[in-house]
Amino acid sequence: MLGKKGNETMSIFDFDAFDEQFDSENLKKDLVDVENNTFERVEVPTGVYEVNVYKLELVASKTSGKPMATCWFKVLAGEYKGQMIFANYVLDNKFGLHRCNEFLRSLSDVPVQFDSFSQYGRLLIDIKGAIDGKFDYQLNYSKNAKGYSNYKIEKVFVDKQNTNTAPSYNDEWANEEAPF
Repeated sequence: MLGKKGNETMSIFDFDAFDEQFDSENLKKDLVDVENNTFERVEVPTGVYEVNVYKLELVASKTSGKPMATCWFKVLAGEYKGQMIFANYVLDNKFGLHRCNEFLRSLSDVPVQFDSFSQYGRLLIDIKGAIDGKFDYQLNYSKNAKGYSNYKIEKVFVDKQNTNTAPSYNDEWANEEAPF
């Protein structure tokens, strides 16, 4: 929340708590590495991993400019904990759309259908919103005979660390005034 004092904008939030929680000096060094593209990327080998969905969105492929659904999985345990696995589905043909639709259906119970790219982009946002902080997955990451990556969700786990649920309605609250 922000307030104004004269020409100054003042924050009521105590940002010093972040300085106590996170190592700002190392973060600044890491940022320089990322900006200069000099950081070390670890290639996660094929295998079975416990992951969550870090990012899910519709983008343009960097190489072809074609529409592409991209999903970033963050590995949650084991030797590759914290590393990313990237699933990309180019959506310029019926096979790419079909593979992506099947993949999306394995993430949540949000109905998946392609009508247009603008609708599909919103669908990916809806799915990410439906699963964010609620589910982790057992991902089988493999490659086929031609070297193409395959991503199969084998299990869905309720994320016990992030079970932020809205409070349920209570009849006793029915006659109370809203506090705002």
